[in-house]
Amino acid sequence: MTEFLDLETQDGVRMPWNVIPGTKHDSSNAIIPVSALYTPLKPLPSTTPTLPYAPLRCRNCRSVLNPFSIVDFASKIWICPFCLARNHFPPHYHSISDDNLPAELYPQCTTIEYESSPAERSPVPPVFLFVVDTCVIEEEDQIMEQMGFFVKRARPATGVVAGVKDGLSQESISRFLLPASECEFAMNSILEELQKDPWPVPTDQRATRCTGTALSVAAHLLGACVPGSGARIMAFTGGPTTEGPGAIIGKNLSEPVRSHKDLDKDSAPYYHKAVKFYEGLAKQLVHQGHVLDLFACALDQVGVAELKVAVERTGGLVVLAESFGHSVFKDSFKRVFRSGDYDLGLSSNGIFEVNCSKDIRVQGIIGPCASLEKKGPLSSETVIGQGNTTAWKMCGLDKATSLCLVFEMVKKDSPEAIDQSANNQFYFQFLTYYQHSSGQMRLRTTTLSRRWVAGPGSIQARNFVNFYFCSDVIVSDKDSRNIPQYSVLIEPCASSLRKLDTDQKDLISGFDQEAAAAVMARLVSFKMETEAEFDPIRWLDKSLIHLCSRFGEYQKESPSSFSLSPRFSIFPQFIFHLRRSQFVQVFNNSPDETAYFRMILYRENVANSVVMIQPSLISYSFHSTPEPALLDVAAISADRILLLDSYFTIVVFHGSTIAQWRKAGYHNQPEHVLFLGHWLLSCSHPFQECLLMEAPQSLQVFAQLLQAPHDDANAILKERFPAPRLVICDQHGSQARFLLAKLNPSATYNSDMPASEREILFTDDVSFETFLDHLQRLAVQ
Repeated sequence: MTEFLDLETQDGVRMPWNVIPGTKHDSSNAIIPVSALYTPLKPLPSTTPTLPYAPLRCRNCRSVLNPFSIVDFASKIWICPFCLARNHFPPHYHSISDDNLPAELYPQCTTIEYESSPAERSPVPPVFLFVVDTCVIEEEDQIMEQMGFFVKRARPATGVVAGVKDGLSQESISRFLLPASECEFAMNSILEELQKDPWPVPTDQRATRCTGTALSVAAHLLGACVPGSGARIMAFTGGPTTEGPGAIIGKNLSEPVRSHKDLDKDSAPYYHKAVKFYEGLAKQLVHQGHVLDLFACALDQVGVAELKVAVERTGGLVVLAESFGHSVFKDSFKRVFRSGDYDLGLSSNGIFEVNCSKDIRVQGIIGPCASLEKKGPLSSETVIGQGNTTAWKMCGLDKATSLCLVFEMVKKDSPEAIDQSANNQFYFQFLTYYQHSSGQMRLRTTTLSRRWVAGPGSIQARNFVNFYFCSDVIVSDKDSRNIPQYSVLIEPCASSLRKLDTDQKDLISGFDQEAAAAVMARLVSFKMETEAEFDPIRWLDKSLIHLCSRFGEYQKESPSSFSLSPRFSIFPQFIFHLRRSQFVQVFNNSPDETAYFRMILYRENVANSVVMIQPSLISYSFHSTPEPALLDVAAISADRILLLDSYFTIVVFHGSTIAQWRKAGYHNQPEHVLFLGHWLLSCSHPFQECLLMEAPQSLQVFAQLLQAPHDDANAILKERFPAPRLVICDQHGSQARFLLAKLNPSATYNSDMPASEREILFTDDVSFETFLDHLQRLAVQ
């Protein structure tokens, strides 16, 4: 795993297959598609230079000179690795030699950035246009305080600005937009005068909100004032749209807001019309190069599911909270305008392009971007996400924005096709042209080389077992005691002992199971949104069974003989938690919440995506230093504190004994030193003797034990956007459900032998052990 993290540090790329199945047949057998998770603006290592000149491009395919180019120093010619075209170096490269290489040819500079000259700096600083829901001002006056935070802070090069465009005069534009240095008085005056919508609202009706119309006006205003410049519409809404285009519900309170069940049955009368409106708004904003950010704060649904298309295609930020006074909104909003440490690194006007070897096609991107419909020979007929193109618009992006690119192999696996290419490398190049927060236009280029394997392995693979399942579900989550029987037809196998061939071992050596889990999460979420009657559990189980059958070693019909390489060993665990995650299990979540979770998943990197799929759990106790704990109900102990990070929620969970001591204030009362000393004497603490010899310091140890998870939680809160919800709870308390819902139910109320002093879960969900047993049984059939 370390080598994959090193590659990500250098290039911002993680790929499930770092040794690529080189033919179409091998790729389909690999189950997980050839794909890449790329963070275009990931901070570069300090040793990587920024080049102050224009890049050198291939005259044929327009790829950029890179370390994989073949250079003829005598003839001053370089050969493009993508199209093999021969290109002459321009005159200012005349001194190039083996000992005098330009930075873009250094082997370690596979990712490098070019910046434009100061003369090409954008004359218009970033623009922020606020659209505020006045129906909630009286109840939610905290939004005014947070917007006041913006005008009270000094902002260097960003802010609300004005410019002269398309013949509009400075006076006309200044009615709506002012420089940050001049807008404090005007903005404070507006906020002071802003009042709740005076229109009376009957008690049996919802407030009249025309969010869609307001956003349309804002988009046209920016289109007239600052077209083509980096601008953001920041919408603050506290309720559902009930009037005009984009409405999601009627005014009558007796009419319920649409649910997942309504969407599945196509019985949400407003949904499709609202989505169509926001698709048109997204197209307009993408054309103008502007971003839509959404801050939705309400206990009711506000229409995030409908607005998703506009926010996502423009690369906007999204925050969903219970109210404008909640820490999730306040901390997230402050973070948008923070500079220095933990800043988001907001950039704008990005264009992302892909170039790759001729045997690879681009199916599409799942992530915050919009297709520029630049169809070419490298675009696949099969579309996933934003496809049918090799170029995408990224109106807004930051240093954490990640894209999931899905590729298709087109090389046939006939011996003739395999022998045609002597080079066993595939090349990828990602080009990101964007406007930096400083106003400069920059181009970041990342070039990758990955080895492919094919040939005898792919042909031999046809002799392996083929599966035809009447049921592809590993185990029912409803009742682990009633496991359905599976009817399986098996084609003859050459040997009862299945061994891996050389090509399969090569594929396994380059398998990144964390990246694979992140890709599978995006794919299953995308399929749930776009495919009617799609069964995500069946699809995930079928994929996992096929993957384990192909890359596992086992004896036919002998589950106990089944084994997976360490490269694959954690992947079934990821799929188990993905099946239980909020991305797949939409029950008890509203369409707005599900849309919010998926929007964040689509823009986050591998590390954060894995935390969303399988939360991390840290244990704090007197017995040891803080250490990772299994995400299992067995991790709960009376004398232990647990810190759960599920990305959207951070839980500090106190065991019953720790909670009693905390409530009694033992960490603050010297008279309880003797009591703690007796308790420490009964446990096996590694520093037991030291603690007993220095009894007064025992209280400090307990105080430090209580404080340590809070310090770690605060460290996570500072660096994460959107800010997660912090939950402090005790064992057997009502909010302990935030932890219990994420744990593996290895002990439930219907377990055969539940331990008397062990926490149990009241659930019918199957445990990971049961899941794994049935996976092994099905994989070896």
